[in-house]
Amino acid sequence: MNDVPEGTGKEFVAGSRIVALFQVDGRFHAMDGICAHAGGPVAKGQLTGCVVTCPWHGWQYDVTTGKHCLNDRIRQEHFPVTVEGENVFVDVPE
Repeated sequence: MNDVPEGTGKEFVAGSRIVALFQVDGRFHAMDGICAHAGGPVAKGQLTGCVVTCPWHGWQYDVTTGKHCLNDRIRQEHFPVTVEGENVFVDVPE
């Protein structure tokens, strides 16, 4: 849990996937770490509240849902997160 402090995000590899993990208001949220626009590293973007801005071209996503902030048809895949003690587990399908 200490790897992703409150109000930040971090990129992890889970199997063959890149996952962006964020902590907002004491809760963890995980989504596909590759931006739908041009493949940018979503987890390395600026997190403001629950909105992350991709550092490459400014696409913004709600990290709690994976939805693009301007177009409901665009959505990053969102993964279930479980916290057990100090461990954070992300359920990523293969």
